[in-house]
Amino acid sequence: MYLHRLHLNHRSREVRRDIADPYEMHSTLCRAFSSSSEQKCSPGSFLWRLEPEQSHDGFSKVIVQSHILPDWSRINLADWLGEAPTTPINILEKLSLDKRANGSQFRYRLRANPSVCRKGRRFGLLNANEQTDWILKQGVKNGFKPFSIHRSEERMLSGNTRKISSTITIRLFSVLYDGILSVTDLQQFQKAVEFGIGRGKSMGLGLLSVAPI
Repeated sequence: MYLHRLHLNHRSREVRRDIADPYEMHSTLCRAFSSSSEQKCSPGSFLWRLEPEQSHDGFSKVIVQSHILPDWSRINLADWLGEAPTTPINILEKLSLDKRANGSQFRYRLRANPSVCRKGRRFGLLNANEQTDWILKQGVKNGFKPFSIHRSEERMLSGNTRKISSTITIRLFSVLYDGILSVTDLQQFQKAVEFGIGRGKSMGLGLLSVAPI
């Protein structure tokens, strides 16, 4: 499992388009994981997140986590990348999760869609206490307990997904979570790190990034 850091050039029209529409960003990133322009990348090929911080050169930063190594040249947009991609990090080796134990502590970051289903419809949680309860419940399901929870960048994401004969606009409420967590079930925690948490993964949500303390 590999972690990649990309720096995007804001002077590129395609970069501005992709930052404005998460589905477009996902589509562009998919090219690096597809063997041809006609082939779509398989579901679950990668997770990604647009970071709130920029590089010292003012480039936007995107984190990508994948099971296979991509070929970034397949994106085929001359000025899309602001600089050459960094060397990928092997997360399994870096984190040594197979050697960790319950009680291990990590810093974490997660951009997610805190939401609830009511009467067959899904609603974003706008209340601070509800957003906190959401990640606590996710922790129970995914083998960790947050010790600290910092919420920021609450906003609505909007993306256009194309069907056969029409374009459908999808809107998801998102929150950026940061803090410190403790592992309660190592096996479930490993799955959460590998496959992500919650809904909206094509829109840059669900990637649980952790670093040992």
